[in-house]
Amino acid sequence: MFHAAPSLVPGSRSPKNRNDQHNGPQDDHDDRSPGRSGSGRPGDRPAERPSPRPGGQRDAFFDNAKYLAIVLVALGHSWEPLKGDSRVLQAAYMLVYTFHMPAFIVVSGFFSRSFDGSPARLKRLITGVAVPYVVFESAYPLFKRFVDHDPQAAITLLDPYYLTWFLCALFIWRLTTPIWKMLRHPLPVALAIAMLASLTPHFGGDLDLQRVLQFLPYFVLGLCLRPEHFRLVRRRSVRIAAVPVFAASLAFCWWAVSRVDTGWLYHRSAAQEFGQPWWVGPLMQLGLLGCSLLLTACFFSWVPGRRTWFTALGAGTLCGYLLHGFLIKGADYRGWFDHPALHGPLGEIAVSVAIAAAVTALCSPPVRRVFRFVMEPKMAWAFKPDAAELARERAGRQPDRDRRPEQELPRERESASAPREPAGVQEG
Repeated sequence: MFHAAPSLVPGSRSPKNRNDQHNGPQDDHDDRSPGRSGSGRPGDRPAERPSPRPGGQRDAFFDNAKYLAIVLVALGHSWEPLKGDSRVLQAAYMLVYTFHMPAFIVVSGFFSRSFDGSPARLKRLITGVAVPYVVFESAYPLFKRFVDHDPQAAITLLDPYYLTWFLCALFIWRLTTPIWKMLRHPLPVALAIAMLASLTPHFGGDLDLQRVLQFLPYFVLGLCLRPEHFRLVRRRSVRIAAVPVFAASLAFCWWAVSRVDTGWLYHRSAAQEFGQPWWVGPLMQLGLLGCSLLLTACFFSWVPGRRTWFTALGAGTLCGYLLHGFLIKGADYRGWFDHPALHGPLGEIAVSVAIAAAVTALCSPPVRRVFRFVMEPKMAWAFKPDAAELARERAGRQPDRDRRPEQELPRERESASAPREPAGVQEG
């Protein structure tokens, strides 16, 4: 859920660059100004028009989006043990769960577009996704054993625990990226797979495959998106329209609290497991996809494109995501959420503010540096040297005669009759 991107905001063309954040490598992006896209009316121009930035800088929009999304994830987890006493909180929970993970997965797919299965990409996939999965998939059960005094908490890499399902899913999705890029119509195929999964009960116990497949269309959609698509949803007209859309959605969620099982929003069960006929699964999958994408577009329209006080925190969302679970689970194991003071409007607000502040701190650069050995390990000892990288290093160590100033070249031409080394000796 989690890299530097070239600027996608209006402005002059910026050089192409590569992104090296933990969300994986990405395609080089064309930074053409959208100008008067759509109808060309001035009202459709993006609200922020920051000055052009060097190509090596991170894109503020995506860092802002990732930080805001991770805050929503943490808020949703903190509301889980409190929402039973408040219909308003249940409605807010349902609304947030409709789009917060789809938004994160769409961004993850967008930043996976350049994954081609090359050794460098596979190495980064292992160090940035697989290793954190193994570490935290082991750490959470151990935490439960000691804090909750549950010696039966099992450590298994086949059954993702709590938050780690996303790392497992991201690993699988990214490995299949070359296949989706090869298909002529990848999104309909991914949607068909998700619909089939929603009508297949007792499937996906290992590696949480049910959830992996049902969330797959959002990742594939991210692979299909281009920078101009994000510019379209960030027009001022879309931002204004997002206000009544969110208001109507919250009202609908308030109505649906007692009528719709929130388990559908987790995308980890088939229709039969909700006591519904099989054909309800594909219909719910289509309906949720439409609602999720609409709210995701509205969410992106509100994300600022300029640098803000929380822009730098977007680089640490993996830390915030994986570490905040210990706070939520620790409070749950100790029974802190059972305190009567928390089961009221003021208590719910206090918990929300506290978890938002906590996840903000967990995304900060100092925390990221402390946990870099787990989140972004180098692991040079585990991999063979990359032949292409070694060739580039050798090319950079050519003899001084190949790097003489231009004015010395005529002197070399005058001595062309002198013995010379065979061609290719100096090549990297």
